[in-house]
Parts: sequence; structure tokens; C-alpha cells
Amino acid sequence: MTENETADGSKAIEEQISDFVIKIESEIYLLECQSYDDGSMAIRVAEYAFFVARQFAEWDIGHATIPMPRFTVIYIKRTEKTPKATVITFTFPDGQEVDYESPNVILEEFTKEYIVEKRLFPYIPFYIARYEKDITSENSIENAVKDLEHFRNEMVRLHKKDELSDDEIVDLMGFVNTIITHITNGNKNEERLVNIMGGTVIETESEKLIRRGKAQEIIEMGQEFGLDDTAILKRLQEKIGLSLETASAYLERYGKQLV
Repeated sequence: MTENETADGSKAIEEQISDFVIKIESEIYLLECQSYDDGSMAIRVAEYAFFVARQFAEWDIGHATIPMPRFTVIYIKRTEKTPKATVITFTFPDGQEVDYESPNVILEEFTKEYIVEKRLFPYIPFYIARYEKDITSENSIENAVKDLEHFRNEMVRLHKKDELSDDEIVDLMGFVNTIITHITNGNKNEERLVNIMGGTVIETESEKLIRRGKAQEIIEMGQEFGLDDTAILKRLQEKIGLSLETASAYLERYGKQLV
């Protein structure tokens, strides 16, 4: 969270959104994606970690338990200054010091083949982020397309071998498309890249059922929270990789007709 000064001179707390927060059973993981060396990375991780921990804190009169999440900084590229680990040292008034640390992940060291071999699927969206400059400019995106197709084909292969469940493959493709839509921000490359993961060519019957269920859930929740159709359509495209045409069809089918 950050403090911003309002028009009357007071301070207003605003929420900062972290890159990726995952909960697996009782464990919370904070993943921060970084494309370059940044001296403020450690302090920003501390801020994000406290924000995440606050959501799971327990307290009573005179006492609070704040469970800090595990964290990792994922560096897309490496320079001579890229640290092997991120360390945050908490110093307390009574002299106690606690090191809150984690090894960094350097994605430049990972090939796409290694990611698939070791089943490091959550790294796929971050791997694709290495092509951000090409995707957002007029440069060729053929390398990004080639890598996306490789990951897609490997995920489909593993899905057919029952090494990836219906839910897992849909979620992974959705994660990748979420990163793509944020990077492209509606530019000319978005549709081509998103369709690689969300196209109907690779969609099985079981995936279609899962996708329809997720679409209905997103639509109903969006309308319950008062989102307009445009916002709901965007969520459908980002969360489960639907094309605009398919998302519109689901909205017409499952959405409540508002008077």
C-alpha cells in the first residue's frame, strides 16, 4: 500500500497490486516478475508481502499474528548486478534482527524445453514476458509465436497423457493470456497471440465443459458486483482466454437481462 496526499492535504491509502499471489493449501506465495535490476526491489517486495500478509492475519486485543508469504523475484534477464537472492532484514528496537530471504529465479537460464521437462508450468507466463519489447513495438513477434506454440503443443500433449488435468490446462492457458493482454494492451499483436492459447483447434470436449462453467461463474459474479458488459467481456478474455466473439456469446447465453 502507498500513501498519496489528497486535495485537502490529508493522506489516503491506496492499494498496490502485486504481480502474482498463489495460495496452495495453507501456503501463500508472492511472485514478483522483474525485467531489469532495480535497487528498490527488496523494499517493494516487503511492501507487497505485508499487504498480502494483512489479508491472512489473525488478531485479538493486544496481539496479532501476521503470516508472511513465501516470495520469489523472477528476473527475466540477467546482468552482472542481478542478485542471486533477495534479502529483507527486519531490525527491531530491542536489537533483534530477522532475515526474510529467498533465492531469485533467473529465467534466462531456463530453456522452454527445460521448463516443460521439469514441469515448471507457472513460469510460462513470465517466460513469454521476455518478448515484451517486440510485442509492444513494430518488431517481429515470430519468436514469441514460436515459443507460445511450443508451450501450447506440449501442454496439449501432456493433457492427452493425463499429466495435466482439464482445470490445469485451462488455468495455465488463461494465465498466459492474462500476461499477453496486459503486455499488448489492445495492440495489433494481441489477437494473434491470445488465439494461440485460446483457439478452438486445441480445445477438447472436456475443456469446453470446463470453460463454459468458468465463463458462467465469471458472468454471474461480474453482474452481482455491478460490472458492465464491457468489463465482464474483458474478464472472460483475460481469465480463460476466450475470443471476443465467444465471450459475447457466453454473456448473451448466461447473463441476466438487466432492465
